[in-house]
Amino acid sequence: MGAILRVGDIDGNGYALADGSAMATERPSTSSLAAPPTIAPLPEGDGRPFWSVMIPVYNAPEAYLRETLRSVLGQAPDVGQMQIEVVDNCSTEGDPEAVVREVGGDRVRFHRQPENLGMVENFNSCIRRATGRWVHILHGDDAVRPGFYAGLRVGIEVNPEVGAAACRIIYIDEDGHWTGLSELEARTRGVLDGAFATRQLIDQRLQFAGIVVRRSVYERVGGFLSLFVHCLDWDMWKRVALCTPIYYEPEPLACYRMHSGADSSRLYRTGANVVDERRSIDVTCSAFPSAEAKRLRRAARKAAGMRAARRARALWKIGHRLAAWRQAAEALRCSFAPAVVARTVYFVVRTIVR
Repeated sequence: MGAILRVGDIDGNGYALADGSAMATERPSTSSLAAPPTIAPLPEGDGRPFWSVMIPVYNAPEAYLRETLRSVLGQAPDVGQMQIEVVDNCSTEGDPEAVVREVGGDRVRFHRQPENLGMVENFNSCIRRATGRWVHILHGDDAVRPGFYAGLRVGIEVNPEVGAAACRIIYIDEDGHWTGLSELEARTRGVLDGAFATRQLIDQRLQFAGIVVRRSVYERVGGFLSLFVHCLDWDMWKRVALCTPIYYEPEPLACYRMHSGADSSRLYRTGANVVDERRSIDVTCSAFPSAEAKRLRRAARKAAGMRAARRARALWKIGHRLAAWRQAAEALRCSFAPAVVARTVYFVVRTIVR
Protein backbone atom coordinates (compact mmCIF):
# COMPACT_ATOMS: atom_id res chain seq x y z
CA MET A 1 0.00 0.00 0.00
CA GLY A 2 1.26 3.48 -0.85
CA ALA A 3 1.72 6.17 1.74
CA ILE A 4 -1.30 8.23 2.75
CA LEU A 5 -1.05 12.01 2.52
CA ARG A 6 -0.96 13.31 6.06
CA VAL A 7 -0.96 16.93 7.09
CA GLY A 8 1.56 15.96 9.74
CA ASP A 9 3.97 14.83 7.01
CA ILE A 10 4.33 18.49 6.05
CA ASP A 11 5.37 20.05 9.33
CA GLY A 12 3.46 18.43 12.15
CA ASN A 13 0.27 20.48 12.08
CA GLY A 14 -3.03 18.66 11.77
CA TYR A 15 -6.59 18.88 10.52
CA ALA A 16 -8.97 19.34 13.43
CA LEU A 17 -11.25 16.43 14.32
CA ALA A 18 -14.61 16.35 16.04
CA ASP A 19 -13.11 14.66 19.09
CA GLY A 20 -10.60 17.48 19.56
CA SER A 21 -7.60 15.51 18.37
CA ALA A 22 -5.64 16.03 15.18
CA MET A 23 -6.19 14.22 11.91
CA ALA A 24 -3.45 11.89 10.74
CA THR A 25 -0.78 13.48 12.90
CA GLU A 26 0.56 13.18 16.42
CA ARG A 27 0.22 16.82 17.38
CA PRO A 28 -3.00 18.80 17.93
CA SER A 29 -4.06 21.12 15.16
CA THR A 30 -3.40 24.82 15.51
CA SER A 31 -5.93 25.72 12.82
CA SER A 32 -9.24 27.38 13.59
CA LEU A 33 -11.68 25.39 11.51
CA ALA A 34 -15.39 25.34 12.18
CA ALA A 35 -15.94 22.47 14.57
CA PRO A 36 -17.79 19.61 12.87
CA PRO A 37 -20.89 18.21 14.59
CA THR A 38 -20.23 15.34 16.96
CA ILE A 39 -21.16 11.79 16.01
CA ALA A 40 -21.46 9.81 19.22
CA PRO A 41 -19.94 6.31 19.10
CA LEU A 42 -22.08 3.21 19.43
CA PRO A 43 -21.17 0.41 21.85
CA GLU A 44 -19.21 -2.46 20.40
CA GLY A 45 -20.87 -5.85 20.18
CA ASP A 46 -21.82 -8.68 17.90
CA GLY A 47 -25.40 -7.51 17.39
CA ARG A 48 -24.63 -4.71 14.96
CA PRO A 49 -25.16 -5.18 11.20
CA PHE A 50 -22.26 -4.83 8.82
CA TRP A 51 -24.08 -2.25 6.66
CA SER A 52 -26.34 0.72 7.28
CA VAL A 53 -27.88 2.00 4.04
CA MET A 54 -29.35 5.36 4.97
CA ILE A 55 -31.53 7.07 2.35
CA PRO A 56 -32.19 10.78 3.03
CA VAL A 57 -35.15 12.23 1.13
CA TYR A 58 -37.03 15.49 0.85
CA ASN A 59 -39.81 15.84 -1.71
CA ALA A 60 -38.08 13.09 -3.68
CA PRO A 61 -39.76 12.05 -6.94
CA GLU A 62 -41.47 8.77 -6.11
CA ALA A 63 -40.25 7.04 -9.26
CA TYR A 64 -36.65 7.79 -8.30
CA LEU A 65 -37.15 6.59 -4.73
CA ARG A 66 -38.65 3.32 -5.99
CA GLU A 67 -35.61 2.81 -8.21
CA THR A 68 -33.24 3.57 -5.33
CA LEU A 69 -34.96 1.11 -3.00
CA ARG A 70 -35.16 -1.66 -5.60
CA SER A 71 -31.47 -1.27 -6.42
CA VAL A 72 -30.62 -1.88 -2.75
CA LEU A 73 -33.16 -4.59 -2.02
CA GLY A 74 -32.08 -6.56 -5.08
CA GLN A 75 -28.72 -7.26 -3.43
CA ALA A 76 -29.46 -6.82 0.27
CA PRO A 77 -28.40 -9.47 2.78
CA ASP A 78 -30.71 -10.25 5.70
CA VAL A 79 -31.71 -7.67 8.28
CA GLY A 80 -29.00 -8.87 10.66
CA GLN A 81 -26.37 -7.82 8.10
CA MET A 82 -27.92 -4.69 6.61
CA GLN A 83 -30.02 -1.89 8.06
CA ILE A 84 -32.00 -0.06 5.37
CA GLU A 85 -33.74 3.13 6.44
CA VAL A 86 -35.33 6.06 4.61
CA VAL A 87 -34.97 9.30 6.57
CA ASP A 88 -37.53 11.83 5.40
CA ASN A 89 -36.75 15.47 6.14
CA CYS A 90 -40.41 16.36 6.68
CA SER A 91 -41.42 16.31 3.02
CA THR A 92 -44.26 18.53 1.89
CA GLU A 93 -44.84 16.75 -1.42
CA GLY A 94 -45.60 13.12 -2.19
CA ASP A 95 -45.82 10.25 0.28
CA PRO A 96 -42.38 8.67 0.75
CA GLU A 97 -43.64 6.42 3.54
CA ALA A 98 -46.19 4.86 1.18
CA VAL A 99 -43.43 4.25 -1.38
CA VAL A 100 -41.29 2.59 1.28
CA ARG A 101 -44.15 0.30 2.31
CA GLU A 102 -44.98 -0.48 -1.32
CA VAL A 103 -41.44 -1.41 -2.33
CA GLY A 104 -39.77 -2.45 0.91
CA GLY A 105 -42.56 -3.70 3.12
CA ASP A 106 -41.23 -4.37 6.61
CA ARG A 107 -37.67 -4.80 5.35
CA VAL A 108 -37.07 -1.04 5.07
CA ARG A 109 -37.49 1.25 8.05
CA PHE A 110 -39.01 4.69 7.64
CA HIS A 111 -38.29 7.71 9.84
CA ARG A 112 -39.91 11.11 9.36
CA GLN A 113 -38.23 14.05 11.02
CA PRO A 114 -40.67 16.00 13.24
CA GLU A 115 -39.58 19.18 11.46
CA ASN A 116 -37.35 20.07 8.53
CA LEU A 117 -33.77 20.02 9.79
CA GLY A 118 -32.17 21.31 6.63
CA MET A 119 -30.24 19.11 4.24
CA VAL A 120 -26.99 18.98 6.20
CA GLU A 121 -28.52 18.03 9.52
CA ASN A 122 -30.67 15.39 7.85
CA PHE A 123 -27.46 13.81 6.56
CA ASN A 124 -25.98 13.96 10.06
CA SER A 125 -29.16 12.41 11.41
CA CYS A 126 -28.65 9.55 8.96
CA ILE A 127 -25.19 8.88 10.40
CA ARG A 128 -26.43 9.06 13.98
CA ARG A 129 -29.32 6.70 13.27
CA ALA A 130 -27.02 4.20 11.55
CA THR A 131 -26.31 1.13 13.66
CA GLY A 132 -24.10 -0.67 11.14
CA ARG A 133 -20.32 -0.71 11.17
CA TRP A 134 -20.27 0.72 7.65
CA VAL A 135 -22.53 3.56 6.52
CA HIS A 136 -23.75 4.24 2.99
CA ILE A 137 -25.65 7.51 2.55
CA LEU A 138 -27.56 6.90 -0.68
CA HIS A 139 -29.73 9.74 -1.95
CA GLY A 140 -33.29 8.93 -2.94
CA ASP A 141 -32.61 9.75 -6.59
CA ASP A 142 -29.40 7.69 -6.97
CA ALA A 143 -28.93 3.94 -7.24
CA VAL A 144 -26.45 1.09 -6.87
CA ARG A 145 -25.75 -1.66 -9.39
CA PRO A 146 -25.66 -5.40 -8.63
CA GLY A 147 -22.50 -6.34 -6.76
CA PHE A 148 -21.98 -2.96 -5.05
CA TYR A 149 -22.23 -4.18 -1.47
CA ALA A 150 -20.73 -7.63 -2.00
CA GLY A 151 -17.80 -6.24 -3.97
CA LEU A 152 -16.95 -3.47 -1.51
CA ARG A 153 -17.31 -5.84 1.44
CA VAL A 154 -14.72 -8.17 -0.07
CA GLY A 155 -12.31 -5.26 -0.48
CA ILE A 156 -12.97 -4.08 3.06
CA GLU A 157 -12.40 -7.50 4.59
CA VAL A 158 -9.22 -8.11 2.58
CA ASN A 159 -7.91 -4.67 3.63
CA PRO A 160 -9.03 -4.22 7.25
CA GLU A 161 -6.97 -1.04 7.66
CA VAL A 162 -9.28 0.98 5.39
CA GLY A 163 -11.88 3.34 6.80
CA ALA A 164 -13.73 4.00 3.54
CA ALA A 165 -14.38 2.23 0.25
CA ALA A 166 -15.42 3.75 -3.06
CA CYS A 167 -16.17 2.78 -6.63
CA ARG A 168 -16.30 4.45 -10.01
CA ILE A 169 -19.52 6.38 -10.71
CA ILE A 170 -21.95 6.31 -13.64
CA TYR A 171 -23.62 9.66 -14.30
CA ILE A 172 -27.22 9.27 -15.42
CA ASP A 173 -29.86 11.71 -16.59
CA GLU A 174 -33.47 12.16 -15.53
CA ASP A 175 -34.52 9.10 -17.53
CA GLY A 176 -31.73 6.88 -16.25
CA HIS A 177 -29.61 7.02 -19.41
CA TRP A 178 -25.86 7.01 -18.98
CA THR A 179 -24.25 10.38 -19.68
CA GLY A 180 -20.71 9.68 -18.51
CA LEU A 181 -18.32 8.01 -16.09
CA SER A 182 -16.21 9.45 -13.31
CA GLU A 183 -12.48 9.44 -13.87
CA LEU A 184 -10.57 6.32 -12.89
CA GLU A 185 -8.64 6.69 -9.66
CA ALA A 186 -6.83 3.38 -10.21
CA ARG A 187 -6.98 0.71 -12.93
CA THR A 188 -6.97 -2.18 -10.48
CA ARG A 189 -8.93 -2.64 -7.27
CA GLY A 190 -7.02 -2.01 -4.08
CA VAL A 191 -6.09 0.65 -1.54
CA LEU A 192 -5.49 4.10 -3.02
CA ASP A 193 -2.12 5.70 -2.42
CA GLY A 194 -1.35 9.18 -1.15
CA ALA A 195 -1.68 10.76 -4.58
CA PHE A 196 -5.45 10.30 -4.33
CA ALA A 197 -5.70 12.35 -1.15
CA THR A 198 -3.84 15.17 -2.92
CA ARG A 199 -6.25 14.98 -5.87
CA GLN A 200 -9.22 14.98 -3.52
CA LEU A 201 -7.97 18.14 -1.81
CA ILE A 202 -7.88 19.93 -5.17
CA ASP A 203 -10.99 18.48 -6.81
CA GLN A 204 -14.09 16.49 -5.86
CA ARG A 205 -13.36 12.90 -6.86
CA LEU A 206 -16.16 11.07 -5.02
CA GLN A 207 -19.95 11.05 -4.87
CA PHE A 208 -22.29 9.96 -2.07
CA ALA A 209 -23.67 7.08 -4.12
CA GLY A 210 -20.25 5.51 -4.60
CA ILE A 211 -18.64 5.74 -1.16
CA VAL A 212 -19.18 3.86 2.10
CA VAL A 213 -17.51 4.98 5.33
CA ARG A 214 -16.77 3.11 8.52
CA ARG A 215 -19.02 4.57 11.21
CA SER A 216 -16.06 4.90 13.55
CA VAL A 217 -14.43 7.23 10.99
CA TYR A 218 -17.49 9.50 11.09
CA GLU A 219 -17.22 9.35 14.88
CA ARG A 220 -13.67 10.60 14.57
CA VAL A 221 -13.97 13.29 11.88
CA GLY A 222 -17.46 14.44 12.87
CA GLY A 223 -20.52 15.12 10.77
CA PHE A 224 -21.20 17.30 7.75
CA LEU A 225 -20.65 21.02 8.20
CA SER A 226 -23.59 23.38 7.72
CA LEU A 227 -21.06 25.95 6.53
CA PHE A 228 -21.36 24.34 3.09
CA VAL A 229 -24.18 23.55 0.68
CA HIS A 230 -22.72 22.53 -2.69
CA CYS A 231 -19.42 21.39 -1.16
CA LEU A 232 -20.56 19.68 2.01
CA ASP A 233 -19.64 16.27 0.57
CA TRP A 234 -16.34 17.51 -0.88
CA ASP A 235 -15.39 18.80 2.56
CA MET A 236 -16.33 15.49 4.17
CA TRP A 237 -14.46 13.31 1.70
CA LYS A 238 -11.39 15.53 2.11
CA ARG A 239 -11.51 14.93 5.85
CA VAL A 240 -11.99 11.20 5.30
CA ALA A 241 -9.13 11.01 2.78
CA LEU A 242 -6.78 12.73 5.24
CA CYS A 243 -7.86 10.44 8.07
CA THR A 244 -7.87 6.93 6.67
CA PRO A 245 -6.85 4.67 3.76
CA ILE A 246 -9.56 4.20 1.10
CA TYR A 247 -10.24 1.02 -0.85
CA TYR A 248 -11.16 1.57 -4.51
CA GLU A 249 -13.16 -0.55 -6.94
CA PRO A 250 -12.70 0.59 -10.58
CA GLU A 251 -15.87 -1.21 -11.73
CA PRO A 252 -18.70 1.38 -12.00
CA LEU A 253 -21.18 0.09 -9.42
CA ALA A 254 -23.16 3.21 -8.46
CA CYS A 255 -25.29 5.74 -10.36
CA TYR A 256 -25.42 9.46 -9.65
CA ARG A 257 -28.40 11.21 -11.19
CA MET A 258 -28.05 14.64 -12.74
CA HIS A 259 -31.40 16.41 -13.09
CA SER A 260 -32.87 19.88 -12.99
CA GLY A 261 -34.41 19.38 -9.57
CA ALA A 262 -31.08 18.61 -7.91
CA ASP A 263 -29.62 21.14 -5.48
CA SER A 264 -26.48 21.42 -7.62
CA SER A 265 -28.54 22.51 -10.63
CA ARG A 266 -30.12 25.35 -8.66
CA LEU A 267 -26.73 26.50 -7.40
CA TYR A 268 -25.28 26.53 -10.91
CA ARG A 269 -27.88 29.09 -11.94
CA THR A 270 -26.65 31.61 -9.37
CA GLY A 271 -22.94 30.81 -9.26
CA ALA A 272 -23.32 29.92 -5.57
CA ASN A 273 -21.68 26.56 -6.23
CA VAL A 274 -18.38 28.26 -7.11
CA VAL A 275 -18.60 30.56 -4.09
CA ASP A 276 -19.03 27.45 -1.96
CA GLU A 277 -16.02 25.82 -3.62
CA ARG A 278 -13.83 28.79 -2.69
CA ARG A 279 -15.11 28.63 0.87
CA SER A 280 -14.30 24.91 1.05
CA ILE A 281 -10.80 25.55 -0.30
CA ASP A 282 -10.17 28.26 2.28
CA VAL A 283 -11.38 26.08 5.16
CA THR A 284 -9.19 23.18 4.07
CA CYS A 285 -6.14 25.39 3.57
CA SER A 286 -6.54 26.86 7.06
CA ALA A 287 -5.47 23.46 8.41
CA PHE A 288 -2.10 23.57 6.64
CA PRO A 289 1.07 25.52 7.41
CA SER A 290 1.28 28.76 5.47
CA ALA A 291 3.69 27.71 2.71
CA GLU A 292 1.80 24.52 1.92
CA ALA A 293 -1.56 26.31 2.27
CA LYS A 294 -0.49 28.86 -0.35
CA ARG A 295 0.48 26.15 -2.83
CA LEU A 296 -2.67 24.13 -2.18
CA ARG A 297 -4.96 27.16 -2.40
CA ARG A 298 -3.45 28.22 -5.71
CA ALA A 299 -3.85 24.75 -7.24
CA ALA A 300 -7.38 24.25 -5.91
CA ARG A 301 -8.59 27.70 -7.01
CA LYS A 302 -7.13 27.17 -10.47
CA ALA A 303 -9.00 23.86 -10.73
CA ALA A 304 -12.22 25.50 -9.50
CA GLY A 305 -11.84 28.28 -12.05
CA MET A 306 -11.31 25.85 -14.91
CA ARG A 307 -14.38 23.86 -13.88
CA ALA A 308 -16.49 27.02 -13.76
CA ALA A 309 -15.27 28.14 -17.20
CA ARG A 310 -16.10 24.75 -18.73
CA ARG A 311 -19.48 24.81 -17.03
CA ALA A 312 -20.19 28.27 -18.43
CA ARG A 313 -19.86 27.03 -21.98
CA ALA A 314 -21.97 23.95 -21.31
CA LEU A 315 -24.75 26.04 -19.76
CA TRP A 316 -24.68 28.47 -22.68
CA LYS A 317 -25.13 25.61 -25.14
CA ILE A 318 -28.35 24.48 -23.45
CA GLY A 319 -29.74 28.01 -23.31
CA HIS A 320 -29.03 28.93 -19.67
CA ARG A 321 -27.31 32.18 -20.58
CA LEU A 322 -27.54 34.04 -17.27
CA ALA A 323 -26.20 31.01 -15.43
CA ALA A 324 -23.39 30.77 -17.98
CA TRP A 325 -22.39 34.39 -17.39
CA ARG A 326 -22.36 33.86 -13.65
CA GLN A 327 -20.17 30.77 -13.93
CA ALA A 328 -17.73 32.66 -16.17
CA ALA A 329 -17.55 35.57 -13.74
CA GLU A 330 -16.96 33.23 -10.82
CA ALA A 331 -14.22 31.46 -12.77
CA LEU A 332 -12.17 34.65 -12.80
CA ARG A 333 -12.89 35.29 -9.14
CA CYS A 334 -11.28 31.92 -8.45
CA SER A 335 -8.03 32.50 -10.31
CA PHE A 336 -6.23 34.59 -12.90
CA ALA A 337 -4.04 31.64 -13.83
CA PRO A 338 -3.41 31.66 -17.60
CA ALA A 339 -5.38 28.44 -18.11
CA VAL A 340 -8.46 29.91 -16.38
CA VAL A 341 -8.26 33.23 -18.23
CA ALA A 342 -7.81 31.42 -21.55
CA ARG A 343 -10.85 29.21 -20.99
CA THR A 344 -12.96 32.18 -19.95
CA VAL A 345 -11.88 34.25 -22.95
CA TYR A 346 -12.57 31.26 -25.20
CA PHE A 347 -16.09 31.10 -23.75
CA VAL A 348 -16.67 34.79 -24.48
CA VAL A 349 -15.24 34.70 -28.01
CA ARG A 350 -16.67 31.40 -29.23
CA THR A 351 -20.09 31.36 -27.60
CA ILE A 352 -21.09 35.00 -27.22
CA VAL A 353 -19.27 37.19 -29.73
CA ARG A 354 -19.82 34.68 -32.53
